[in-house]
Amino acid sequence: MFSSLDHDSIMILVAIPCLLLLYFAIKTLKERLFPNPHLPPGSLGWPLVGETLQFLPINLPPEIFVNYRMKKYDSPVFKTSLFGETVAVFVGPAGNKFLFSNENKLVNVWWPTSVKKLMKLSLANVVGDEAKRLRKILMTSVDRDALKSYIDRMDLVAQNHIRTRWEGKQQVKVHPTANLYTFELSCRLFASIDDPIHISKLAHHFDIFLKGVIHFPIYIPGTTFYRASKSGDALKEEIRLVARQRRAALDKKMESHRKDLLSHLLVTADESGKLLSESEIVDNMLMLLFVSHETTTSAMTCVIKYLAEMPEVYEMVLREQLDIAKSKEAGELLKWEDIQKMKYSWRVVSEVLRMIPPISGTFRQAIVDFTYAGYTIPKGWKLYWSPNTTTKDPAHFPNAEDFDPSRYEGAGPAPYTHVPFGGGPRMCLGYEYVRPKILVFLHNIVKRFKWDLLIPDEKVPYNPLPAPSHGLPIRIRPHQSSA
Repeated sequence: MFSSLDHDSIMILVAIPCLLLLYFAIKTLKERLFPNPHLPPGSLGWPLVGETLQFLPINLPPEIFVNYRMKKYDSPVFKTSLFGETVAVFVGPAGNKFLFSNENKLVNVWWPTSVKKLMKLSLANVVGDEAKRLRKILMTSVDRDALKSYIDRMDLVAQNHIRTRWEGKQQVKVHPTANLYTFELSCRLFASIDDPIHISKLAHHFDIFLKGVIHFPIYIPGTTFYRASKSGDALKEEIRLVARQRRAALDKKMESHRKDLLSHLLVTADESGKLLSESEIVDNMLMLLFVSHETTTSAMTCVIKYLAEMPEVYEMVLREQLDIAKSKEAGELLKWEDIQKMKYSWRVVSEVLRMIPPISGTFRQAIVDFTYAGYTIPKGWKLYWSPNTTTKDPAHFPNAEDFDPSRYEGAGPAPYTHVPFGGGPRMCLGYEYVRPKILVFLHNIVKRFKWDLLIPDEKVPYNPLPAPSHGLPIRIRPHQSSA
């Protein structure tokens, strides 16, 4: 039976069951000798994998995992085991507030091992003073002043995208098309990469990379993580080459300081005068591509879906966007002031983000022992929060299953109940960037087309981010006179 196996393979086959038995024995003995009644209720599931397989189901809504356990344990916090780590899951606005308000005091950021390995020197993996230093540099590239200079280029890319991907067609598959648009826009704004062939090459690697970012970090040929790692290396090498060419050009004053993220990272020093290393620049460029891409694609796709389902909402968005279009001269591009006028459109987007949050949640880790809701959270435990614990709760959103943009009029939802981009010092770095990115796209689509869903009951599962099962195919009809 073992004739075809080498010695190492046989040793591995023997060692695995032995290690599992040892794990069970130690775990059982520890629980009997050192019971801790103050830990949150919950289950750690199977050895090694815990409840990870239930946490990452294919084609099921992410709230099933959390909401089922919220009801089962009837507790504001419960424990589980994910990605080989013991995890406390915080639920409701009180849990959100606690985690967001205690960053760098009781908790700090944590990502699964797969993320740490793929983006080692990015903001996703640093904590404390180093995180503050890096975040300050990155934030100035996506702050309001920087964004104001991006709006006209966003408009140009959106117009070109619509000419090549939408106009002259009767049907469009929205999710993959929006995916191409968001990636092209990021390439142009982040690194001034304009060549379609270069962008296509990067997009191929990026799609493979995304599939393995949140995954079991098994580095064996043929696994999802292995493929993601290889594509991540290819992306980093491409970014590194562009960065070196840009640095050489800047040093020789062969070109002016471009208004993009890459040039900003190359020339911006911290308070001590230290510039980012090449590896820091590369890993953070890749991280920003990751955090700004799929969430935006998902949000744009879901906005298109809801506008098809809500004709009265579509008409109000159309009216607002046509008013803006009519105020412009022929050929005049959108400006920051135009984005500020899209108030109703942004309320619609906000409601879409409540109905289908762009992320299922993120992680922190306990840096000290602390107590929450009467339960002890030991140092080293990982912590998880999810926007899904509040967005469909009628206690916070009356008639929660109804689509209602008026929820965001005036003061809007109560604090910590609508947090699609997180909160506190670790709030999504690209939040301000995502808003005009979506609104510019929406402006250009709505003023040109009306559309119908070809699959009216198409599901939108998370895997790991929300995406329609069939890509959201739609039938489009140009307006009689597009602006």
